Amino acid sequence: MLLEVTDLHASRGAANVLKGIDLAVGEHEAVCLIGANGAGKSTIMRAITGLLRPVRGTVRFNGAEIQSLAADAIVRRGIALVPEGRQVFAPLTVLDNLRMGAYSRDSSGKSESEADLARVLAIFPKLADRLKQQAGTLSGGEQQMVAIARALMSRPRMLLLDEPSLGLAPKIVASIFDVIARLAHEGTAILLAEQNAHMAFKVCSRGYLLSEGRCVLSGATTALATHERVKEAYLGG
Repeated sequence: MLLEVTDLHASRGAANVLKGIDLAVGEHEAVCLIGANGAGKSTIMRAITGLLRPVRGTVRFNGAEIQSLAADAIVRRGIALVPEGRQVFAPLTVLDNLRMGAYSRDSSGKSESEADLARVLAIFPKLADRLKQQAGTLSGGEQQMVAIARALMSRPRMLLLDEPSLGLAPKIVASIFDVIARLAHEGTAILLAEQNAHMAFKVCSRGYLLSEGRCVLSGATTALATHERVKEAYLGG
């Protein structure tokens, strides 16, 4: 497995949020985390990417433990996060936001960075006309494009996406998930945290259902989609 999370416990403030999470993502695999608000999806993402230090447990990426590393070191290992709420650098231009995504590999040379920029603009052609525009003035959908493109500029082996459909119109959600499916098809490993189980199941082969900081169901998304608990809570019965 490319990513292995074992017995992960994590707290936020006084709250014990994660209570022994086990999960795995294989090379070139797309896996989803589904669950209600407060189930622990975002906390898992933060713990994996070094933004939150676990209380207990291990996170292994490509065979090496990373749970004690700083966030920038984890990016250099090949993990990139698209955070909940997009969190673009609002005062900066779209171009500067994208270049910030490549900060961990600045030593690789200008030509490689320009090639990566060309790649993400091919994925999100609308951004090519917005490069000089302040990111904070974009629509929510365009900001989500910037957030994903910024993460891709680090050339991740694994992309973590935290609620990419949040606050977006259905047409934009469909477009964003088309990109996620394309990235998965091209071989980027995906860990997707998402309340929209319909869309998550379309792009992921396996999934985990979280409830109150624990994994209560896991398996192929085709099987999860027919499970009564999932159908009633997340697929409209």
